[in-house]
Amino acid sequence: MQANLAKREPETLARWLAEDLYGQIQQATAGRPKFWFVDGPPYANGDIHIGHAVNKVLKDMIVKAARLDGFDAGFVPGWDCHGLPIELQVEKKVGKVGSGEEGRIDAKTFREKCREYAGEQVERQRDDFKRLGVLADWDRPYLTMRPAYEAEQLRVLAQIIDNGHVVRGFKPVHWCLDCGSSLAEAEVEYQDKQSSAVDVKFAAADPADLARRFGIADASGAAFVIWTTTPWTLPANQAIAANMELDYALVDFVKAGRVVIAAELVEATAKRWQDQATVLATNKGEALEGAKARHPFAERVVPLILGEHVTLEAGTGLVHTAPAHGVEDYAVGKRYQLAVDNPVASNGVFLAGAPLVAGQHVRKAEGPIIEALQASGALVHLATITHSYPHCWRHKTPLIFRATPQWFVAMDKQGLRSDALQAIAATDWIPDWGENRIREMVAGRPDWCISRQRYWGVPLAVFTDREKQELHPDTASLLRRVADRVEADGLEAWFGSTPGDWGIDDTIYEKGTDTLDVWFDSGVAHQCVFKSMLPEQLDANGLAPQADIYLEGSDQHRGWFQSSLLTSVAMRGRSPYKQVLTHGFTVDEQGRKMSKSLGNVVAPQQVTRTLGADVLRLWVAASDYSGEIAISDKLLARMADAYRRIRNTARYLLGSFKDFDPSTDLVAPDQLVAVDAWAIAQAVALQDELKAAYGRREFHLVYHKLHNYCVTDLGGLYLDILKDRLYTLPKASLARRSAQTALLHIAEALVRWIAPILSYTADEIWRMLPGDRSVTVFAQPWYAFPAVPATTIDWQALKAVREQVKKQLEELRVAAQIGSGLNAKVTLYADGPVANMFADLGGELRFWFITSGAAVLPLAEKPAQAVETALDGGERIYSLASASGDPKCERCWHQRADVGQHAAHPTLCDRCISNLDGDGELRRYV
Repeated sequence: MQANLAKREPETLARWLAEDLYGQIQQATAGRPKFWFVDGPPYANGDIHIGHAVNKVLKDMIVKAARLDGFDAGFVPGWDCHGLPIELQVEKKVGKVGSGEEGRIDAKTFREKCREYAGEQVERQRDDFKRLGVLADWDRPYLTMRPAYEAEQLRVLAQIIDNGHVVRGFKPVHWCLDCGSSLAEAEVEYQDKQSSAVDVKFAAADPADLARRFGIADASGAAFVIWTTTPWTLPANQAIAANMELDYALVDFVKAGRVVIAAELVEATAKRWQDQATVLATNKGEALEGAKARHPFAERVVPLILGEHVTLEAGTGLVHTAPAHGVEDYAVGKRYQLAVDNPVASNGVFLAGAPLVAGQHVRKAEGPIIEALQASGALVHLATITHSYPHCWRHKTPLIFRATPQWFVAMDKQGLRSDALQAIAATDWIPDWGENRIREMVAGRPDWCISRQRYWGVPLAVFTDREKQELHPDTASLLRRVADRVEADGLEAWFGSTPGDWGIDDTIYEKGTDTLDVWFDSGVAHQCVFKSMLPEQLDANGLAPQADIYLEGSDQHRGWFQSSLLTSVAMRGRSPYKQVLTHGFTVDEQGRKMSKSLGNVVAPQQVTRTLGADVLRLWVAASDYSGEIAISDKLLARMADAYRRIRNTARYLLGSFKDFDPSTDLVAPDQLVAVDAWAIAQAVALQDELKAAYGRREFHLVYHKLHNYCVTDLGGLYLDILKDRLYTLPKASLARRSAQTALLHIAEALVRWIAPILSYTADEIWRMLPGDRSVTVFAQPWYAFPAVPATTIDWQALKAVREQVKKQLEELRVAAQIGSGLNAKVTLYADGPVANMFADLGGELRFWFITSGAAVLPLAEKPAQAVETALDGGERIYSLASASGDPKCERCWHQRADVGQHAAHPTLCDRCISNLDGDGELRRYV
């Protein structure tokens, strides 16, 4: 074996690709039970980063481990190819769609450019993923922009519509003014934002009515005071919300005048306003329902309504309600049949007719609104606060809630929410906290807005009644017709068509211009991947099998995990996956996110160029992905050292087979030297542990067990002991062949154990092992060890005493009394069964300690300086190591009294002479 991974891995990869290694694996494992894995598609934009590497390597390890478990496990990689980020990149090159100064390109050509750009990005990312040693069907990936995928996406939509889950709604949605489009929940991130917080008076429209509600004679001059951090939404106000169970007070403030606020907030409000208050009367919120208030600057009287969303956490206990600008406002407004008045255009400019701010942008409207409130005396208090606020994940700019006509997957209309929650409970979540996280998100989420106002995407290919704003009654069948045409001719089969082309009367129905949310694109991969890439795996109803596992980062509980769940449950009533694994994000050693400005970015391309992909893969395996995953040059250097230890173990094993032919030299289990049988039994036990750890996806445990085995159990013990037998016994002796047999069994297992993680290295080892290696290691199941006979030797006791003797030998070495263990001898002192067990090893005991001599004497002869070792069974044994005064054999380096006893070999010990000229020594134990 040669090192220099960075140079040798690309050569190995070139061979894999030339030999179609992935195709060989699939052919070799055909006929096994299926293991279904669906790759969550990365977005086709930009080079891969270290997070991509973690994700793809984890997936690769799971698929390879499934083959060890005896499955036919395929890996069809995918890419998410539609959406705004690609549009923005293409706009930089060719301009926006349209005519005149703003646009220089038509929509069809723009989509062609987007498709070209996405294809280029796929190629760049694909090469980097290959370099990581990820074995997948790279020549046949699934792309969400392939016509077959796009067509099946429309068929899935048709089925979801058939099942009654899609509705048209004029509802408030997260709207990005920079994108010019609605956003999905997964595209929203929360950041701190400074906002103007205003307390605003809405004068009571009927003071006498208000007085009756509070049970007093006079409420003249009274006003309801609301508090809001979005003054720009006041033009759309349609009501004031109170909570029916809260107490409300009619209060006289010295400065603010007579107002209604929540009774429990009077003291806090007075302090906040720096005012003094006198409570005149109180009553429950339910008594205020139906009261009337005058809008502070619009010619409008608005009602007092009741809503459970009203709390005492902030403000006045009275909530400004604009159904066009908030989900809770919309919900409560629907109950009271309030108008959903949206005065804001898609570009963020107030429409003509909007009170006070018509023609102004929402980001500039707060100033005029606050000035008008001050001028009219309606502004009670103004402050600036910092609070968490939704932002666009792309532009990092604040969003607005804006009511627009959109298409939604309804969460409750046909019971989708409850069905999804049941599917969540039936899924295995790793780590288990993932279940609570996605359950809470699904339980509290609004209807899913699936329509987008973009050019580059799968069309929401529907026809809507111009008057009723309802879907055409044959929408599902029309969608399936469109899907067939898209599969044959591409997206322009829809975009370039007219209603008449589909037999639709365009005086009654309008053709949809929206595209589908990209989360819908990737979310239907559970069906579209199989239909477009593996159609032979569909069942009799044309449905795909349920995936055994989905794996993505922890942000996907609100993203791909959720969109996949909702589409699958809406389509066919079950989860798309049996198990979901979540991994954390990469950070540096200080827990900071990767950032160019911090200079802590670790690029996977640089790691593979310097240390090699297997070192990077080992780091992925060694990391506990359930939390944040730390990476740095220092951590990678440690991984490189750990890799070398594993690799050196493999080199030792391979070096032992140069004169070994398994077909003729393999030793039967009942003829093995005892320590060899024990070593095989230890490997069997470890393989059981590794099977369990791989099965639980606990790759960090796999790493630790493998590393410890190579460094401690093999390198620090068994392989060390074997050197004498391998180098000094006759080549064909039973004892030497026994050692080689055990090492071959261990190597056969070890190469399989590391294959999911150290793939390049495993391939190299596999090709160098003796025997037929025509079927790749990546198609092998777990190694079938031979059954070895049970032993009466207490190997754990031997290990315990050996550790104590090693300490004594090190003390002698430091004191310059010996150079190595072979310059020493050891004497054990014990009685009873323990003494008998050690004594049974006879002259072979010294090979266990790697000393030149070892003897067992009665406990009564123990000198004072002998060191005690407590054994697991409660027995005690003492040991004493000392320098040997005997001459050194120049062949085996043991210091023995019999060196020089034979004239023909004056520098050799008796056993070396036997091994050279005689029958050779016999070994039974060590």
